[in-house]
Amino acid sequence: MTDRTLSGAQAIGEALFQAMEQDANVIVLGEDVSGGAGLGEPHEGEMGGSFGVTRSLFSAFGPTRVRDTPISEAAVAGLATGAAAAGIRPVADMMWSSFTPLAFDQIFNQAAKMRYMFGGQATVPVVYRMAMGAGLGAAGQHSDTLYSLYTHIPGLKVVVPSSPYDAKGLLLSSIEDDNPVLFFEHMGLYGQKGHVPEEPYTVAIGEASVLREGSDVTIVAISMMTVKAIDAAELLSADGVESEVIDPRSLSPLDVETLRRSVEKTGRLVIVDESPPRCSIASDIAAIVGEEAFGALQAPIRRVTAPHTPVPLSPPLEQAYIPSIERVLAAVRSTLA
Repeated sequence: MTDRTLSGAQAIGEALFQAMEQDANVIVLGEDVSGGAGLGEPHEGEMGGSFGVTRSLFSAFGPTRVRDTPISEAAVAGLATGAAAAGIRPVADMMWSSFTPLAFDQIFNQAAKMRYMFGGQATVPVVYRMAMGAGLGAAGQHSDTLYSLYTHIPGLKVVVPSSPYDAKGLLLSSIEDDNPVLFFEHMGLYGQKGHVPEEPYTVAIGEASVLREGSDVTIVAISMMTVKAIDAAELLSADGVESEVIDPRSLSPLDVETLRRSVEKTGRLVIVDESPPRCSIASDIAAIVGEEAFGALQAPIRRVTAPHTPVPLSPPLEQAYIPSIERVLAAVRSTLA
């Protein structure tokens, strides 16, 4: 494998390109995935979606496999779900996580249930890609982290990469999967740089990554909260506290075994989740660990989450909304007190 650096956006775009090269059944559709390229008007280049991720796909694969859609999330998800049931492997660009409630019936009542309702005779190999997360001043209607909502639904897989390397490998795995996958891309991931091999590779869905080993406390961080967790862990290390940092990478399926083993080793657990706290992934992981490893816990489980409020537009309020390194430090220290 070659050693080079790509941004998260570039890694995701490369995964799409390689998947389409390998399998003619893989198609990409969504609002502005080509930006009007090939529709008869002079065009200086493909828009590539809101973040340029799908740029260059139209020129390589043409209008049959790279399709701009009307401004209708229900139409995008419905078309992708039906195409998947018919044998195509669609990747639907849903733009923002906050827009997916407009397509909830297509995802919840159709894609998630079709394989079960037809006794396994039908598969729905569709990937719904979407941006999420606060920090770019996109306000409440573009910044939600709705992975908790979709993790609740049986029949869906939910993937939350936190690095360019994982983004490429997990997306290639998601496209190969015969089940519907919700692929959540934090907006902070698009500009993040990291090592990404040029060759196609996969990262298994359902296997957590231990980003840092430690013996004093386990910190489980979701998506880009891994960056805050690693930074906090380095500060704690200077004080003699060694934190084990775990990135679940997928929330459904969830790698419970890795979480359990870590908590049995450290005796303490802090969960960092950008979502609001009620019925959240942080709550779910806390409950699972409480059931699976209660005897190992030496202190109460602590959650570091966003407040129970929409994402604010005001920059100071938005920064206060996002879980901070200081809050992670405080949570860890409270478990050690």
